[in-house]
Amino acid sequence: MTQTVNVHEAKTHLSRLLEAVEQGEDVVIARSGKPVARLVPARPRGVRQPGTWKGQVVITDDFDETSDDLLASFYEGDVEPPTS
Repeated sequence: MTQTVNVHEAKTHLSRLLEAVEQGEDVVIARSGKPVARLVPARPRGVRQPGTWKGQVVITDDFDETSDDLLASFYEGDVEPPTS
């Protein structure tokens, strides 16, 4: 079942609405009758497993180097992009 409440009611009764969400109810918050947000239960975070991307990501030795041409483009020339 979906419950729709206006912003004022949501601010006034937030604790009650959170309890409804915990019980599995959908809560939609509306402004001027138009839905703008939905309260949903937070997903529990799983336990992180270090190393799951090992061997799948490669960072090159020069990943943090910026070419002189790119740096020059920030400091030289027109501020406006060229027009065609």
